[in-house]
Amino acid sequence: MKKKYFFFDIDGTLTNKQTGEIVPSAKETIRKLKEKEHFVAIASGRAYYKVVDFAKEMGIDNIVANGGAAIAVNNELVINEPLNKEKAVKLCHQAKELGYGVLIAFDDSINVFMNDETFINQVGYRKEPTRYFYDSKKSYEDIKDIYKIYIAVSQEEEHLLTLKDTIGHIRFVDSYLTFQHDKKDEGIEKMIHYIDGDNSEVVVFGDDYNDLVMFKDKWTCIAMGNGCEELKEKANFVTKESINDGIQYACQYFGWIEK
Repeated sequence: MKKKYFFFDIDGTLTNKQTGEIVPSAKETIRKLKEKEHFVAIASGRAYYKVVDFAKEMGIDNIVANGGAAIAVNNELVINEPLNKEKAVKLCHQAKELGYGVLIAFDDSINVFMNDETFINQVGYRKEPTRYFYDSKKSYEDIKDIYKIYIAVSQEEEHLLTLKDTIGHIRFVDSYLTFQHDKKDEGIEKMIHYIDGDNSEVVVFGDDYNDLVMFKDKWTCIAMGNGCEELKEKANFVTKESINDGIQYACQYFGWIEK
């Protein structure tokens, strides 16, 4: 069997989406794939620092993170690109002019910058661990790198941000919109090139809308049974739900591991 290059989304793919817990059969399948000398990697929209511990727990040494802008090979970070500075700054200014609060992740960590307290006043503190840095005299232009942007705009009003589509974005919560890289496919391509792998042997697993970008015709694309319908329609194969051993089932079905 030819060596395959597997890329797995995290939430709802390797885990129970409701609890966040790793699906035991998925972890066991990863181990078996590695024993067969297949290449295994995470492909996540999460920031790199949010993926590292999970990857270690799964026994996975290779990571595509930050929506495809970060690549780590054999547990060593190779690249982690910030957002396009010019586009990011223009978006932040437009949001502020419209009266929406702005937070900026200025490195690969829980740190965020704000030059006023509008975001917190509008939607409160973020539910996930966050360290806030406040400086009313600092402009958006003064920030060296911008990795993510959080804008306190509702879904009903987000159309007012006419620059919204200049940067990838996703809504994780109702109260604000997250702007981040949305190029998992490019991250996978860079990873394959870096390791001198075979791009025609790539297999991707996902479940949600943010995985659509990596469901390419040239790759084997597998959607989880709990996945969104649009992703299932693009998939080459729809496996069982993640909590019903979907990863294991697909890998056994294609003969990548034994039953």
